[in-house]
Amino acid sequence: MQNKKINVLLVDDHAVVRNGVRLMLSVAPDIVVTGEAESAEEAARLVRKQEFDVALLDIALAGQSGLDLLKRLRIEKPSLAVLILSMYSEEVYAVRALKLGAAGYLTKSNSATTMIEAVRKAAAGGKYLSPTLVERLANMIGNEQVIPHEALSDRELEVLKLLASGESLVKIAQKLHLSPKTVTTHRTHILEKMGMTSNTALVRYALENGLLV
Repeated sequence: MQNKKINVLLVDDHAVVRNGVRLMLSVAPDIVVTGEAESAEEAARLVRKQEFDVALLDIALAGQSGLDLLKRLRIEKPSLAVLILSMYSEEVYAVRALKLGAAGYLTKSNSATTMIEAVRKAAAGGKYLSPTLVERLANMIGNEQVIPHEALSDRELEVLKLLASGESLVKIAQKLHLSPKTVTTHRTHILEKMGMTSNTALVRYALENGLLV
């Protein structure tokens, strides 16, 4: 049992990121990257064909997002532990990812030591939580205050971040493979849920709450 390798699937649409993560994990003798995918669809196909112990998913994938893939994998392959590996800080997505069944949340600035620890913990059936995330979750217990962007759907949060980055509705539609009309509807819902009336207010909120990288 001690010699059993932890088979890891890397899902990121940038080859340079996958190469970097693979190199970081390679120092651990018990962890081996046995699959790589650059999209959610490719990842889903690999999971159907191969056995993995842990999947490391980026959130910002073309087409279906990493959170969408997480929800899909929790249904199609519940035995697969999924770690989110994102450029976004914990404040943006960590709690949302954990609620969807992620085994932990890592940022791309994490060290190799932290990444290896998280993979081992996830493979053993546990959850990796950073000290700051543990404190954040503890503060949420018994606190009924709702963080405005937590009320948004996954897609609405994506649209919010792109709007706050200065992207036009047309460019957002192209990037997310949606119609401009659908993006406009998302914007309307975002403003309603956030209690705001303009993109300027959204930009200010995104900056103040670390939603922009």
